[in-house]
Parts: sequence; structure tokens; C-alpha cells
Amino acid sequence: MSEYTARVSWDRKEAEPYIDNKFSRGHTWTFDGGVTVPGSSSPQVVPPPLSVEKAVDPEEALIASLSSCHMLYFLAFAAKMKFVVDGYVDDAVGVMGKNAEGRFCMTKITLRPAVRFAGDTLPTPDEIHALHEKSHSNCIIANSLETEVVVEIAGSNVTA
Repeated sequence: MSEYTARVSWDRKEAEPYIDNKFSRGHTWTFDGGVTVPGSSSPQVVPPPLSVEKAVDPEEALIASLSSCHMLYFLAFAAKMKFVVDGYVDDAVGVMGKNAEGRFCMTKITLRPAVRFAGDTLPTPDEIHALHEKSHSNCIIANSLETEVVVEIAGSNVTA
């Protein structure tokens, strides 16, 4: 069993009232490798200036985590099949709504990977589809979510 850690830190600004609910949602995420990322509530949930627009919000982080996990599996499986990937871009989108209990959650996340291949051995569209299916079924983040996850493969470019 593996363990992963992240430290989430927030401090009230010195003169900031707190009990009126008008406090900054800006905070930091520090990961076990030492990287620190600015975090905040989503500006769509808590309007600026109480949220920090240039920071990563939890909803974006969830989408990025899923996309990143899928991509890393895809790259590993493509390499095992001897396909050379030159580039991978995913414009992933998450939709927030209410679940069956009426609570807000990510109801759907759509991954839109566009993959550029190179070399003498190029995958067929069926092989690309199979790589994405295998990546999705192995992705730890996807397996941890109860929301619908869709992978749209329309952007895959096979180039020599």
C-alpha cells in the first residue's frame, strides 16, 4: 500500500475580520516533493476578491488529476506497444451539478486528448481507442470517482 501526502495551509490575514464570512480563500498546497501551489476557492463559487483567480481551485485540481493520470497511463501503454508519442494535449472539462442527494458535485468530466504520434509504426484508430480504454480502466483517479467520466478521442493526429 502506498501513501501520498499534501499539506494544505491557510492563515487569516492580520486585520481580516473572519466571522462576517468575508475572508480570503487563498491558501497553499505543498506536496511531498516540495512543490508549493497557490490554491483558492473557485471564483465561480466565491467571487473575487475573496477568492484568488490566479490560484488553482479544488474543482480544477480534480479535473487536472484525472486528466494527468489518464495521460500517464496512455504514455506508458503506448511506449510498451512501441508507438512514439510526440505530444499529448487534453482540454478536459468538468461539469458541476447536483447528485441524487441534492449535493453539489462534479457530475461529469470529459477528457479530450489530442495525441501526436511519430515514427515508422503508427497506431490505427482502433489501437488509439484501445489505448484510451486501457488507460481509463487503469487510471487510479478514474477508479476513485463516482462521477461519469467520458473520453472523447476525436483529436488524435497520426503523423509520420
